[in-house]
Amino acid sequence: MDQTQNAEQTEQAVLKRDDWPSPGRAYWGLTVLTIALMVATLDRSIISLLVEPIKADLNLSDTQFSLLTGFAFVFFYAFLGLPIARLADVKSRRVIIGVGIAFWSFATMLCGLAQNFWHLFWARVGVGAGESSFAPATYSIITDSFPPEKLPRAFAINSLGFIAGAGISNLAGGAIITAATAVGVINLPFLGELKPWQLVFILVGLPGFIVAAMMATVEEPKRKGQLKQSGGKAKAIPIREIFGYLKQERRTYAPMFMSLAVKVLLSYGAVLWLPALFIRTHDWTAAKIAFVLGMLSLITAPLGLWLGSTISERWAKAGRNDAYMRLVLYASIGLMPFAIAYPLVDNAWLAIVLYGFNTFIASIGIAPGNAALQVVTPAEMRGQVRALYQFVFNVVGYAAGPLVIALFTDYLFGAEDQLRYSMALLACILAPTACLVTWIGVKPYGESYARAMARYAAGA
Repeated sequence: MDQTQNAEQTEQAVLKRDDWPSPGRAYWGLTVLTIALMVATLDRSIISLLVEPIKADLNLSDTQFSLLTGFAFVFFYAFLGLPIARLADVKSRRVIIGVGIAFWSFATMLCGLAQNFWHLFWARVGVGAGESSFAPATYSIITDSFPPEKLPRAFAINSLGFIAGAGISNLAGGAIITAATAVGVINLPFLGELKPWQLVFILVGLPGFIVAAMMATVEEPKRKGQLKQSGGKAKAIPIREIFGYLKQERRTYAPMFMSLAVKVLLSYGAVLWLPALFIRTHDWTAAKIAFVLGMLSLITAPLGLWLGSTISERWAKAGRNDAYMRLVLYASIGLMPFAIAYPLVDNAWLAIVLYGFNTFIASIGIAPGNAALQVVTPAEMRGQVRALYQFVFNVVGYAAGPLVIALFTDYLFGAEDQLRYSMALLACILAPTACLVTWIGVKPYGESYARAMARYAAGA
């Protein structure tokens, strides 16, 4: 798509101060979306604490379990993300999110009724299908609710939902597991016999229906920079034009997408196998590792998010066009030694300390990384480009990450107690790769950022 010709032939919406929601409405919407992300993360990741009881009851291997945590989740996500993103570019985003929350919460509860591998597989498919609605619509609402210079902080706040979800998944999940285990097998009307791990899924799925109802209180902000169409209505950009634009701007987007793929392949694989690492290598109980990791993530990650958003905002205000991507690069370099070391050490508490530094440094790059994509992407394409970004995030990270580690463990090292070496090997390969790919993209990103700011200024 020829941007220059397009700009000459069309009129962009004027960005007036009144076009932005009031700070109160904007931050309320951000609060609800953050809570929704917390629920999504809880429902998505609770399964990682249930590795051993699920494997024992359903007689699964590490490879089969990795398919439940990863591939099943993204099975329909890959197919539904882009169509839903096209809707998010033109239809009510809060409705799309609300329906998605209710759907994935119901699917999470269905996980608790599973009696075999395939029951649980298809229930996890449902969780992924519901969550495919969330990211494109959420990031679109946030981008249209806050001016560009405030986006890193807004995305840092929203990312707290992911961190809090992971923390609550560990803290509350550990407490629920302990309570459910103490209760033992129960019989419920219409549901029959439920084992402790099944009851956990049902209990964590319930809060999502409250959050789905809360979406009705979120303001649908005016789309900023949307191209004017007949009658003033927006029209979704055809996917071929989206790919044409990405090809035209490939020096900027290719490193962003490739860097994301490499980093989530490493981080999600590690996160989902982390409880098993401490159970198998350090003889910790699921409840103990849940509590420790929960507290750790609630302390280190918010500090990293705050520091990353603060630094990137200051650099951007100082005129550094590459501020967002440069900070992502520095974070990628900083976490490399910790990502390799923590699985290998013999002392459990030293492993926790090293993993804490890994989490803190990784969190520094989250907010500027999210802001980087949103700022340089034209408004009428944001939903679909974000969907492609999330496709990479989930298919490569959530599906392939756990699977690669499981394959290393089952077929390369050949024993469950060798999990630590599988995790360290993946980090040795991917952490330096992430640094290299991100470095390649810093300069092109600065050029794209300058062009994006010119578009905003033209509409100011």
